[in-house]
Amino acid sequence: MSDGQDRAWERLAPEYLLTVTRDAPATSILPGTAIDPRDVYGRQAALIAEIGSGQGHAIVAAASSRPDDDFLAIEVFRAGLARTMFDADRAGARNLRMVEANAPEVLAHLLPEASLDELWVFFPDPWHKHKHFKRRLVTAEFGDLAARVLKDGGMLRLATDWEEYARWMRDVLDGIPALERAFDGDWSDRFDGRVVTAFERKGARVGRDIRDLAYRRAPRT
Repeated sequence: MSDGQDRAWERLAPEYLLTVTRDAPATSILPGTAIDPRDVYGRQAALIAEIGSGQGHAIVAAASSRPDDDFLAIEVFRAGLARTMFDADRAGARNLRMVEANAPEVLAHLLPEASLDELWVFFPDPWHKHKHFKRRLVTAEFGDLAARVLKDGGMLRLATDWEEYARWMRDVLDGIPALERAFDGDWSDRFDGRVVTAFERKGARVGRDIRDLAYRRAPRT
């Protein structure tokens, strides 16, 4: 990290970063160590999580404009979290927390079942070479984990500028019984709550169409 990011981490991590119990890897979550969101945020409110929050542009904008909701940024890269902390502090976003951890383990172990109102996955790495497909985030296992943490009626929102990956995600998520399409036709309308980031503008400049998807958690029986 840069010197500024180091300073932001040292000053702001106690306020923004969740302390979690690790398994062996540094970014793991020990099974059986779930949080209680009411204890973390000090209130009962809608909870929205973003996987792969990067430098935090989308989630800081959302948290600072929606003070009645709570937000969780999930990211493995410490430099991105440090930048997110800095921007959140500057924007006065006290309803945002962050966790430095692998997303599937957060969904499987850290978050209680039916704890999220929304889960966002914006511009995940497409791993576009066929030999790297196994590294893609959105798999059937991910779909099941997303369904686990979403409340009944909760929303899974995704966006990508890589059409082949968009079709992959749609095929995978269409096969998850607990998730239902929340759009008609091929693609969802652009989610109004997603700010346009530099990454999205870069994709648009080189001619890539942005594809949105939205799935609703079906009622539990």
